Amino acid sequence: MMRISRLKRFISLPLFVCGLWGTSIAQADPGCQNAKVIGPKLITDICWSCLFPIRIAGVPISGAGGRIPEEAVKSPLCTCRDGAGLPRPGVTTSMWEPAQLVEFQRVPGCSSVLNGTRFPFNRTFQGHHGTGSLDGGDGSFMHYHFYAFPLLTLLELFVRPNCNPDGYMDLDVLYFSELDPTWNNDELAFFTNPEAAAVANPIAAAACTADAASAMAGKPLKQLFWCAGSWGTLYPLSGHQNGGKGVIRDSSLLTARVLAALHRRGLSWRTMGADAMCKGVIDPLLPKTQYKFTLLHPVPETHSAHVIGESALNWGIAKTIPAVGQDPIYTIWRWNDCCNN
Repeated sequence: MMRISRLKRFISLPLFVCGLWGTSIAQADPGCQNAKVIGPKLITDICWSCLFPIRIAGVPISGAGGRIPEEAVKSPLCTCRDGAGLPRPGVTTSMWEPAQLVEFQRVPGCSSVLNGTRFPFNRTFQGHHGTGSLDGGDGSFMHYHFYAFPLLTLLELFVRPNCNPDGYMDLDVLYFSELDPTWNNDELAFFTNPEAAAVANPIAAAACTADAASAMAGKPLKQLFWCAGSWGTLYPLSGHQNGGKGVIRDSSLLTARVLAALHRRGLSWRTMGADAMCKGVIDPLLPKTQYKFTLLHPVPETHSAHVIGESALNWGIAKTIPAVGQDPIYTIWRWNDCCNN
């Protein structure tokens, strides 16, 4: 029952969209690239070593040299209440899991994840990449589509049903930025996130330098919630950016903004920490250390992952293909603390 109630919170948007579009929801579009995600790439283009380290009963059993968030649970035993409200003891199990996908598109409605399908959105807010030719005077804008991607559940690997905090079992569309008026309007995004005013000053911006340095060591600073390391500042939570800093860097910052916006709205949950071992917890601030990322398309990262704010010079060189591969897709890895009982 808990899983069903959680699913209802997320499937309402896709059902609403389906109701608007009727029987002709989407169709193949030759101008919309097919990333061929659904197929062999689910095996070949995934960084399987990024699953590690796995911690059972507080002890890393593999990949001991990998990064474990400082907020992760260290205790070996745990308890969760069952359907009757009675506590049930269990063993703590913690690991990185591929949980979501986010794709960025210049063409509204284009879904490379769904085999090049294009949903019938109009092109009023067409996306574009900045070139940097005007010394910061130009800018970039991309739409995004957010997907549930419980890969381990799909492949029936490692994960027990009670360690699936979202309750998702398949690849599902969770969010369209084309339906979000704050994504293409900076002013509206500002007023829906008023804390942006507190960090809109040179001192707060300068503090992001420390976050960038710490992110290079794989440890973004959770205290600097407004920073995304070397990628820039999180606010406003919209799709516009000033200056062309490259597709990879721009889309990386937008990935952090997407997660921050969805956490603020209660659509993404914290799955890390002692209070999140039995179910996901709503956290209005982005838990930066809970996430890491790998590029899935156009050139996949298959040997390592990067954290929020880690410089693209460290992992993003030659990760786009001119003309045919400039709309990236990222796999979002999430640390999951679970009471396995």
